[in-house]
Amino acid sequence: MDCNYYIFYKFSLYEHEILYNFTQNFHFHYIESRLSNWYQSMKVIDLINDKSTKPFSFEVLPPLKGNGTEQLFKTIDSLREFEPRYINITTHRSEYVYKDLGNGLMQRQRVRRRPGTIAIAAAIQQRYGIPVVPHIVCSGHTREELEYMLLDLQFLGISDLLVLRGDKAKEESRFEPTGDGPSHATELIEQINEFNNGRFFDGTEIKCPGEKFTYGVACYPEKHEEAANMESDLEVLREKVKLGAEYAVTQLFYDNEKFFAFVKRAREAGIEIPIVPGIKPLTKLNQLSIVPKVFHCDIPEALYREAIKCKSDDEIKKLGIEWAVAQCRELMAKGVPNLHFYTVSAVDSIGQIAKQIY
Repeated sequence: MDCNYYIFYKFSLYEHEILYNFTQNFHFHYIESRLSNWYQSMKVIDLINDKSTKPFSFEVLPPLKGNGTEQLFKTIDSLREFEPRYINITTHRSEYVYKDLGNGLMQRQRVRRRPGTIAIAAAIQQRYGIPVVPHIVCSGHTREELEYMLLDLQFLGISDLLVLRGDKAKEESRFEPTGDGPSHATELIEQINEFNNGRFFDGTEIKCPGEKFTYGVACYPEKHEEAANMESDLEVLREKVKLGAEYAVTQLFYDNEKFFAFVKRAREAGIEIPIVPGIKPLTKLNQLSIVPKVFHCDIPEALYREAIKCKSDDEIKKLGIEWAVAQCRELMAKGVPNLHFYTVSAVDSIGQIAKQIY
């Protein structure tokens, strides 16, 4: 064979192989991109009702101010293999801090320790192609500030929200709205509904209304801390549903019987939307006293008896995983629409739980 022809022949084979690999990879990434876009376009309520997907979602916090996204992305990377339906991103109000100016002088300043909820939601959606659900809260925001959040979210193509009142400020004895901001989640829902209907909060018309927002809300199997009783608490949930809430996610709990009883009472009250259980495994010994105080939920006697035998965080972490696995299996056997995990201080545990239940 002529040397020049041989070189041309080998080069052509090599070129063909490159072209073939390029077209195959392009086809794969094109299909993957189309599937990701299709998945992102599904509403959260549709994902919750989709029996063909794993009943798994989780919540993350934005990074502390000044920190990067590396740890956040590590959290998502470690749980991504379990194919989350969606990821929630919390919102945090500003807090008063005191800065020492020297000479015995202190300056009080408001600081947001975890800014960036909307930006983090967009980053997750862009990086992973997983639907995101940012929290939008009354706490610490005026109506105008909330309106700007809605506009930013709409520009980013994010239309699923979790609507909450949010926590009171640490210095407050009871919740106080910020300026003209809403006092209750129902008032915030009304503002979102007005926005969906093409009107700003001051009544002026939105010239180019975008995609309408859909939203879920919170509910409390062991009653909201400020509710007078369970009946009044269910009445608030029923009002949220009447205004347009498509699903509800519970506060964390450890006693499934209390969840089942709550769902039964909700159905008897005419509340038919999906109620998603919120799960957070125990990971530290001090949580035995902190969790009931902060989250206003009971530690069941059976769990408490085993927990007080633990001598280290590693031991209670193992117990927390075992309890959560049994808890989740029972919930799934009873047909819950989804399992929603709270990841703070529990990412590794959630990964181990997911491996056992999915």
